[in-house]
Amino acid sequence: MKRSGSSPAILMLLLLVGVSVPVQAAEPEAAKQTKFFETQVRPILQAHCLACHGGEKKVKGGLRLTSRENLLKGGNSGPAVSQEKPHESLLLQAINYQDLKMPPKGKLGKGQIDILTRWVKMGVPWAAGGAEIAVKRSGPPPVDDQARRFWSFQPVKRPPVPAVQNKTWVRTPIDAFVLAKIEAAGLQPAPPADKVGLLRRVHYAVTGLPPTPDEVKAFLADDAPDAYEKVVDKLLASRQYAEHWARHWLDLVRYAETNSFERDAAKPFVWRYRDYVIRSFNQDKPYDRFLREQLAGDELDDVTPESIIATGYYRLGTWDDEPVDRTQAYYDELDDVVATTGQVFLGLTVNCARCHDHKIDPFPQRDYYRLLAFFHGIRRYGNGADSLRSIGDGNEHDPRLANYRTRLADLDRQMAAIEQSVLPRLSGGERDDFKRETSRAVILKKHVPGLVDSKSYGRYTALQKQREGLRNNPPAAAALTLCVAEEGSYAKDTFVFLRGSPQSHGAKVEPGFPAVLVAPGAPELKIPLPSKDARTSGRRRMLANWLADARNPLTARVIVNRVWQYVFGRGIVRSANDFGYQGSPPTHPELLDWLASEFVAGGWQLKPLQRLLLTSNAFRMSSNADPAVLTKDPENDLLARFGIRRLTAEELRDSILAVSGDLNLNKTEGPSVYPVIPREVLAGQSMPGNGWGRSTPQEAAARSIFVHVKRSLAVPILNAFDAADTDATCPVRFTTTQPTQALAMINGEFVNSQARSFAGSLHQHAGTETTGQVRTALWRVLQRPPAQIEINRGVRFLTEMHDKDNLSQEEALRRFCLLALNLNEFVFLH
Repeated sequence: MKRSGSSPAILMLLLLVGVSVPVQAAEPEAAKQTKFFETQVRPILQAHCLACHGGEKKVKGGLRLTSRENLLKGGNSGPAVSQEKPHESLLLQAINYQDLKMPPKGKLGKGQIDILTRWVKMGVPWAAGGAEIAVKRSGPPPVDDQARRFWSFQPVKRPPVPAVQNKTWVRTPIDAFVLAKIEAAGLQPAPPADKVGLLRRVHYAVTGLPPTPDEVKAFLADDAPDAYEKVVDKLLASRQYAEHWARHWLDLVRYAETNSFERDAAKPFVWRYRDYVIRSFNQDKPYDRFLREQLAGDELDDVTPESIIATGYYRLGTWDDEPVDRTQAYYDELDDVVATTGQVFLGLTVNCARCHDHKIDPFPQRDYYRLLAFFHGIRRYGNGADSLRSIGDGNEHDPRLANYRTRLADLDRQMAAIEQSVLPRLSGGERDDFKRETSRAVILKKHVPGLVDSKSYGRYTALQKQREGLRNNPPAAAALTLCVAEEGSYAKDTFVFLRGSPQSHGAKVEPGFPAVLVAPGAPELKIPLPSKDARTSGRRRMLANWLADARNPLTARVIVNRVWQYVFGRGIVRSANDFGYQGSPPTHPELLDWLASEFVAGGWQLKPLQRLLLTSNAFRMSSNADPAVLTKDPENDLLARFGIRRLTAEELRDSILAVSGDLNLNKTEGPSVYPVIPREVLAGQSMPGNGWGRSTPQEAAARSIFVHVKRSLAVPILNAFDAADTDATCPVRFTTTQPTQALAMINGEFVNSQARSFAGSLHQHAGTETTGQVRTALWRVLQRPPAQIEINRGVRFLTEMHDKDNLSQEEALRRFCLLALNLNEFVFLH
């Protein structure tokens, strides 16, 4: 694909040697202002103002907002905008809820208020020719040319790199876009972060793990001009990078390993999808291929075991194994697919149009069902053959396969003998539950020693563990994966459901894309007829190709915004799953489009994009800003400083394991692990312990991405620190502050056990001398050289614990380790 504009590598070289970088001619100011009104101001007025201030006869307060002339004329309270003193305009007072409170149904979001404030200060520029805004009388937002002019529905166009005053600050083109806004506000960017702080920041951004003391020392000793760039490249090439960034993707696609609802049974082999995502990031698989494999991996020209595993995407949602209404349940599951696909890949809440036309965005109900039609041939999920497919080598004559099947059958026979000795004596309810394989061991345990003796129960659990190990590690010829399956080559007819009810059919529809994203007069989508022996309709492939088309205005914008969010802590568009009318407008729209065009021109690969962000001066800024910046830009919309953030739940757990010396990085794939969950937590289950296996301490110390994700039973430390909700796509990890977090870090079983391991590791590596133990402990926790005052404070703590509280040296050291793990500097990134 031809790359337009300057190459980033050439641009960077020119900047480094001091050559001025040519920029494209700036867009005329009047045209920029008109575009700003059309794409950002008009949608706000239409959505929130014109219902009361757009009528021909009756308007509230005599104020009509359909033209610039009417706006300046004002209403009963006088002109809505003061051109002499814009900041005193009645319009701004009203939207800020000072005397007047408009709109009365609820205050606008900060981003929307900022847009209108900027518009007023610009002199309220209007549409070209001063044309009045057409007032929508009733019904949903129309799908018309005006709707198609909304910023996110416009084609991506590569903007020019802006000119800036402080050219020496520009290390990559990203910096020019960021600095231009900072300078326009009369501010200065924050100074560079200190070297250790930057190393810690980049380690977590790329791998989700802290740097080791040796890595810190090596970086501090490296004075080469490219010392930092070498670190970035090393981290991006690491296995830990792929594991960390795969976790971001699993948040988006509602990854879990169980079905939810009453029994919350396990999804077989779903961990293969997790491993597929890790491999994809590790290989830097182009995003358009990554997308196509998940949506239509079984319909591609080059179907592979990898692309079949990728379609496990469809099986990640919740599943009710005993629904009251199976038809309703089926369409609920399809709605989950439509909602996830629309929000994750397009950044649009298309699922809001399931029961009626979208109330906010220009998506009629018909568009929802046209999207659903792409998925209408999918079989309903089940734990049986409808959801499992062989990805083995197909060698039925492999002697290992025959041996494998014989061993499984023998284990089944031995377990069945114990089960049948108990089953006839169970009560009716337990007998029904006993039909489900995952419940049998729990029920047997309840009846020891009554219906089954402890020896037989112990033998049963040992057999169960052997069988699980065999099932999860079959020979190549018998490997299975959870994946999508269709009814056949012809999908079902699709109808608009009145009020969303599958019992009330409306008009028939064919597969199609949202009308607002299709040019007027474009021909209807034609689905090629499948061959007679086809296993699918081919519809999902058509959708995947449209999404992965470089001309799609949303796909590239949405994913580069997510990459920015995971690197900088917050997206250019804050509402990462909503690029519609109600979503947050981009703080840097030109930068977003530049990144999107650069991403597509670079072959849709993520690592070059990530490297561009990580090596920018915008990423290297300190979190400490000038007071003027904090006063003028408290929300950091200008990106004049780097934002402070707390470690995510997985980063925190993995960091504690890393600091204690227990982290197991040898676990890289395969079935998930089961860390110890306290008995009091397990007691909250209807069948305590059901569905939670046992791993060895070494296995359980694997990275958090390999921990079994059971929807009804969360690992306490992950749950306390805001792990993703797995019932729906999770675009942003919210950071809460609550008492259970402090309790988990001080009293929790996990952190206390790790403090004990940490103390043991200090004895091993720092000896018995107190000062050395404290110095080594602080090096690991803070990932920097500890100050002498900090070491002295730690030594004093240990001495007092031993002398005044009569604790043993081992217990005193354990308590110091626990204290160190609770330091804010360990838990927060600056």
